Amino acid sequence: MAADQNPTTPGPDYDLIVIGAGPVGENVADYATKRGIRVAIVESELVGGECSYWACMPSKALLRSGHALRAVQRLDGARQAATGWLNVPAVLARRDAFASDWNDDGQVAWLESAGIDLIRGHARITGRGAIDVDGRPYRANAIAVATGSIPVLPDIPGLADANPWGTREATSAKGVPPRLLVVGGGVAGTELATAYASLGSQVTLVARSGLLVREEPFAGEIVAGALRGLGVDVRLGTTLRKVDRDAAGVVTTELDDGTIVVTDEILITTGRRASTFDLGLETVGLHPGEWLTVDDTMLVSGTDWLYAVGDVNGRALLTHQGKYQARAAGEVIAARLTGTPVHAEPWGDHVATADDTAVPQVVFTDPEVARVGLTEADARARGLTVRAVEYELGWVAGAKLHADGYEGRAKMIVDEDRQIVVGATFVGQDVAELLHSATIAVVGQVPLHRLWHAVPSYPTISEIWLRLLETYGRPAL
Repeated sequence: MAADQNPTTPGPDYDLIVIGAGPVGENVADYATKRGIRVAIVESELVGGECSYWACMPSKALLRSGHALRAVQRLDGARQAATGWLNVPAVLARRDAFASDWNDDGQVAWLESAGIDLIRGHARITGRGAIDVDGRPYRANAIAVATGSIPVLPDIPGLADANPWGTREATSAKGVPPRLLVVGGGVAGTELATAYASLGSQVTLVARSGLLVREEPFAGEIVAGALRGLGVDVRLGTTLRKVDRDAAGVVTTELDDGTIVVTDEILITTGRRASTFDLGLETVGLHPGEWLTVDDTMLVSGTDWLYAVGDVNGRALLTHQGKYQARAAGEVIAARLTGTPVHAEPWGDHVATADDTAVPQVVFTDPEVARVGLTEADARARGLTVRAVEYELGWVAGAKLHADGYEGRAKMIVDEDRQIVVGATFVGQDVAELLHSATIAVVGQVPLHRLWHAVPSYPTISEIWLRLLETYGRPAL
């Protein structure tokens, strides 16, 4: 049914309305449409969302050229050919291309090809199965919220008035500031510090504690050393006391240790919160600004018609994990509306079971940090009986061939009672491509005795799996 139909027509306008046309919302709509129900998607900005224009794609485009140059510089015989610096305008132009020059025509065309109606504007829920888009009402049998998350700006004197960058400004900047202060030691902070240092900015990174504190401890330590190797001034265990931007645009930041940092821009990457303000949640007994609690089918607690998918539910703030949730949610919504069987048992077709124990994530610093499942600390906190083994990636023949002086480390977490891998972490150049094998092992709960039969090709970095198993020890006969 077209988006311009008469909204007073009896009955719902759609079977499902999705609020938010980022990758998560698009996948909810697509998978529901494929099951034969009528779907519309509402977007107030660009179709394609944060990931396409201000996060995943542009940030990785900013990082990739530096990664490639340093990879060449780590190989004798190749480094002699790498005698120049990055071409900053070319890197920014490549970034612009990956962000489609902030034009969503291609994404809109895809929606049309998929049979999904697009409604432009700001949506607010007005009641059960009802929304208002800029004054126009629509009704549906189900509504899915996929509005994502937004940055949190710390309450620091002078910060808001200093017009700080968030991740959007950093990934879409038209130039490289000569001096940049990055506040926050998480994924966004370490990645963007890496990117801008590679592009020639004098970067200072300030973090309240360590870097990547949710990862295995060695990950943050290795990344901190690598950032310092790029010329980044890494300051840990400190916070901002006050910030001022003068009439000339220079930013002066006082830290809590009394030191002063003078930069041209300040980038805040200290956390995110649910984008649920001004969504009308109060009309259905929910609280604006809060994460939406859901079950494994993404159904919002206390409702039978409202779904929350992706960052907005707070389960795993990652695009790929949100799309995983979206595939399950789109299909379960269609199943419930059409009366077909619902498979909501753990690892069933209509649930996002992996959110709890098998989330993969890559930090695209240099070296990369790739982890799936639980860290050792997480596993012990859950009461599991675990044994962890580590191995230096640089000792693996494939890694030695990959880069001269390859440095990195791997760690495997084994549930001793079940004899399965429940977590794995890899830190090193290009380890992102190792992660999916670990993800399959964790999701599939592959017994250790069977993993011994998964033979890694020689000489590849994947031989790290054999070395980890050997460090753990052969199964008892």
